[in-house]
Amino acid sequence: MKGGIPARDVEALQDYWQICPQLRQTLFKEIRPNYLQLAVEKSAIKTTIYEHSEFVTFIESINAVFSAWETCSITLLKALEVDCHPRSVIETLSEDLLSRYENQPLIDKYDVYQHLMDYWDATMQDDVYLISAESWQAQTYQLVEKGKVKGWTCDLIPKNLVIARYFEKEQQAINDLDAEIENLDAQLTELEEEHGGEEGLFSELDKISKASVSARLKDIKHDSEAKDEAQALNAWLNFYNQHADIKKQHKTVESELDAKVYAYYPKLSEDEIKTLVVNDKWLATLENAFHSEMDRISQRLTQRVKELAERYETPVSLHVQNVADLEAKVNQHLVKMGFS
Repeated sequence: MKGGIPARDVEALQDYWQICPQLRQTLFKEIRPNYLQLAVEKSAIKTTIYEHSEFVTFIESINAVFSAWETCSITLLKALEVDCHPRSVIETLSEDLLSRYENQPLIDKYDVYQHLMDYWDATMQDDVYLISAESWQAQTYQLVEKGKVKGWTCDLIPKNLVIARYFEKEQQAINDLDAEIENLDAQLTELEEEHGGEEGLFSELDKISKASVSARLKDIKHDSEAKDEAQALNAWLNFYNQHADIKKQHKTVESELDAKVYAYYPKLSEDEIKTLVVNDKWLATLENAFHSEMDRISQRLTQRVKELAERYETPVSLHVQNVADLEAKVNQHLVKMGFS
């Protein structure tokens, strides 16, 4: 009736306040007994939570749990050898994970466990079986479709991991070309939208293409009244040619990198293979998954605080006043229309 967030709704988030008691004081202030209001702007709720020292400390403590599990797991996983037993591997990993997340605040150990089991089923299990059969071998093979070679791959170590660790400079060059292509795409689209339509400078073109633009420029070459059209068409053609040149360059550079990476696989030592698989593939993926769980916890608190703020920010008296104001405006319009 009078506005304000009931204290019982805030107390329902006690699991968070036990970890971050001062965060509660930062987010809410009392306006009368048993009622609170937001102490920060709604737009600042997320930043206030994420940057609060208590919450930062909590996140760091949970991350440290994963780091400890990761350190032990690295030793176990890098010791895998021919004839190892995948079922025994996942049992050891999962039991250790569950024990470390036992009684950790705000996080359910089985949510974390599920991330591990999902990744085990999707990828890691096959990798461990491969190691059990062939040891730490990064074997490449060609991809063939309908009798034609369509590239190559490696089951144990995807090529993107080798590129990220050993060919960062070459990949950055490709990324830079991607950015140039995207920029030119945007400029071409902007020109087409600006000058398209029945009254636009490109209205004489049935279809905007290099051939049609070149032909149109040839037609109006000596037309003094078509200078604006010629300028716009030349701008489009210039962007198009740049775009084509960079795409060609991109294809060449990408092909060269692919050849370098393919030639690098046989040179990988066993230690390098273990690092690529254990650190860069398995544990990096699991770390991202576990961190997403922490993000979910953070977002849940942020969303709930925002919901409470919005639900109780307008008291009934203000709603009644708004209705009365709108009713008065409607009555004024009815009078003007001849109704009384």
